Amino acid sequence: MTTETRVKPARWAAFSPLRHRNFALVWTAALISNVGTWMETVAVGDLVARTTGEAGWTGLVAAAGFLPMGLMGPIGGAIADRVDRRRFMFITTSLQGACAAALTFLSATDRASPAAVAAVVFVAGCVGGIGFPAYQAMMPDLVPKEDLLGAVTLGQAQFNLGRVIGPALAGVAIALGSYTAAFAINTISFGAMLAALVALKLPHVPKEDDGGTIWSRIKVGARVSWAEPGVRSAIVLIATIALTASPFIALLPAMARVRFDGGSSLTSMFVTAQGVGAVAGALLVPSLALRLGRRRLLMYGLVALPTALVLYGASPSPPFAVAALALVGASYICVFSGLGTVVQLRAPAEMRGRVVSIYFLALGTLYPVGALIQGPIGDRIGLGQVTAAGAITLLVVLGITGVVRPDRYLALDDLDAYPATAATG
Repeated sequence: MTTETRVKPARWAAFSPLRHRNFALVWTAALISNVGTWMETVAVGDLVARTTGEAGWTGLVAAAGFLPMGLMGPIGGAIADRVDRRRFMFITTSLQGACAAALTFLSATDRASPAAVAAVVFVAGCVGGIGFPAYQAMMPDLVPKEDLLGAVTLGQAQFNLGRVIGPALAGVAIALGSYTAAFAINTISFGAMLAALVALKLPHVPKEDDGGTIWSRIKVGARVSWAEPGVRSAIVLIATIALTASPFIALLPAMARVRFDGGSSLTSMFVTAQGVGAVAGALLVPSLALRLGRRRLLMYGLVALPTALVLYGASPSPPFAVAALALVGASYICVFSGLGTVVQLRAPAEMRGRVVSIYFLALGTLYPVGALIQGPIGDRIGLGQVTAAGAITLLVVLGITGVVRPDRYLALDDLDAYPATAATG
């Protein structure tokens, strides 16, 4: 067999999960739903930025949506390991659609004040946080084990493809003077996921009832997460990234309007640029990982992400910022999918929902905290400066970790290269 024939299948490894009916159904429905969600996200951010003209408010509303997703995740994880995940997802998806309908009503009746929008976004974040671990934990039920890595990668690509299409559609809706249209389309988009869940054909898998309370099950999941070296390292790294680097996402509307004196079209352009970079990165990651090794690729991404963010923060013009954001998107997805794969592969199957939820707890709580910190500071010293400062802080922390605790990075390798017993903390 030639080298060319060995490499060629690897180039398409990320697409192999779409051969499976159940995964294709969920993936397509999630894409439609994410397009609607990103339309709403851009519309909410632009509405608040236009109404208040303050990055602090923009960060607050972003925190209202994302913080509860992290805080409620462990509860959702404990439930996801115990109930029928498909039925549970149907309930949470229906409630998310109801929240989108509430935003549509507020906008249509001119009652969409920043406080009211933040309240609805907060409730939707709580519901999404409870349901998300079930979605993640259901992945091994949709594809065979050999396609799980491809499924994780395609999931990231789908999310970011929604980031590309959604903001573009939101820009059109907002340009036509209708935030309501963006919110209404998101409401309708949840119907795609509901239809997919109804159409799924999954074998019945009895859930073990250990008689423990939700809190006791969460504690078990937390102990298992911290005891496994690879999962522990992934959690520490994603927490650091969430606090220092991730806030740039929440501050995109303010960067467009306040720093560059742009409008909703520039906001959409920024978000779309990040999404295009992320989709390209997601499609390249599997083949690059086979050539370089998954851990080495992740390490490259950890250096590239803060470097790209510094370029974005120092951008002298919107076109330069758009190009830098594409690099940010590609490097961010490399890091995010790399760390997420570590968690998925190293988590015990019977505790996957809880372990995944602990990982997203770190991301979901510290990202909005970082946004709440960086937003007001950006109002005082400049949004570009605070973004670059956060990226440099991340780079310094990563460097110190490499010198003081190199085992944190070694633990991110495959299980056969770095077994769970290879580190003690």
